Amino acid sequence: MSAGTQKEPVAVVGIGQTRHAAARRDVSLAGLVREAARRALEDAELTWADVDAVVIGKAPDFFEGVMMPELYLADALGAVGKPLLRVHTAGSVGGSTALVAANLVAARVHGTVLTVAFEKQSESNAMWGLSLPVPFTQPLLAGAGGFFAPHVRAYMRRTGAPDTVGTLVAYKDRLNALKNPYAHLHEEDLTLEKVRASPMLWDPIRYSETCPSSDGACAMVLTGRAGAERAPAPPAWVHGGAMRSEPTLFAGKDAVSPRAGRDCAADVYRQAGIGDPRREIDAVEMYVPFSWYEPMWLENLGFAEEGEGWKLTESGATALDGDLPVNPSGGVLSTNPIGASGMLRFAEAALQVRGRAGEHQVPDARRALGHAYGGGSQFFAMWLVGAAPPAS
Repeated sequence: MSAGTQKEPVAVVGIGQTRHAAARRDVSLAGLVREAARRALEDAELTWADVDAVVIGKAPDFFEGVMMPELYLADALGAVGKPLLRVHTAGSVGGSTALVAANLVAARVHGTVLTVAFEKQSESNAMWGLSLPVPFTQPLLAGAGGFFAPHVRAYMRRTGAPDTVGTLVAYKDRLNALKNPYAHLHEEDLTLEKVRASPMLWDPIRYSETCPSSDGACAMVLTGRAGAERAPAPPAWVHGGAMRSEPTLFAGKDAVSPRAGRDCAADVYRQAGIGDPRREIDAVEMYVPFSWYEPMWLENLGFAEEGEGWKLTESGATALDGDLPVNPSGGVLSTNPIGASGMLRFAEAALQVRGRAGEHQVPDARRALGHAYGGGSQFFAMWLVGAAPPAS
C-alpha cells in the first residue's frame, strides 16, 4: 500500500459527558447535548470553530417523541453550516456513531470531528416503547428484559452456571459506579445480600440486575495525527473498529452468542494485532444492560471459552482489581441513557488508556476495548484503543 492510500491515524483528544440522572429537568434536549459537547471541546482545548463536522446518534425517535431532533440540534452543537450526520443502530448506536466519526477522520474526509450521542428518557416511556410485538409470538413481553430473559435462561442451561452469577456482576458494577462521579446510580448502602433479595422482574433477572433509565449525553473529539500533536494531553489512539449486524430472527440464530458479535470482535482484534484478548487487553467497557450479559459476552468476545464465561466472573477476574477489569465505570448497569450508552463504553475505554479515568482508573492500562450491542442482539459496534499510536 502506498503512503497516499494509508488511513489517517485517529486519535481521541477530547471526552465529555453529562451528569446522568433519571430526569435532567434542568436542561432541554439541546442543553443536554451541548453540555457534553462543550466538555469534550474543553478537554481538547478546542472551540466550535475548530470542528469540521458533527456526527450524532440516538435511539429511536419515539423514545422522546421528537422526530429528527438533529434538525434543531445543529445550532446547539455549533454545526450550522457544517456537515452533520446522524447514525441509528438501536442500542449500539453510541458505538456506531463514534465509528462513523472515526472513519471520516481515517479517510481524511474531515480533519476534526465532534461526535455526540444522547437520550432523554424522562420525556418518554422507554419501558413500553420497547414492548413491541414480535412476529409469531404471544404479546407477553414487557420491556427489553422480557425479550432477553429467555436468552439468559438458555445460557444458564447451556453452561450450568449457578443462579448467583448475575448478582455478582450487578454488585461489582454498582460498587465501581461509586468511584465514577458521572454515574447515575450511587447506591452507598448496597450489599450483595440486598442485590440477591431484590424483586424478580424477568426470571432470572432481578430488579438490581437491571439497568436504570437515564437522561444523559456523551461526546468525543476525534482528529488525525496533526491534531493529536497539538492536543494538550495524551490522546487515545484507535487501533481497530468494526460494526456487524444480523437479523433479529432467523433459523439457526444463536441468541446466546450471536455470530455478528463474534465476527465483529474478530475483525477488531485482527486490525489491532490482538492474538490473545484475555492477556493483551487491560480493560473492557462492555455493554451489559442485564447482569448476566457479562459472562455471555466474555465468551462472545473471545475472553473465555464457550461455557466458561461465568467462571471468569465468579473468580473475581472482572473486578476492578482483577486481571481483566470489566466496566470499571459502573457500566450500563449504573448509567443508561440508551442512545449514549454505547458511546460511554467507547469513551470510558479511551479514558482508561489516557490515564484519566479518576478513581476508577485501571493501573497501567495500555489497551482497552469498548463494546456496544443493540436491538434484538443484532447490531454490534466495537473499538480497541491504545495509549500509543497504531503501528503503521
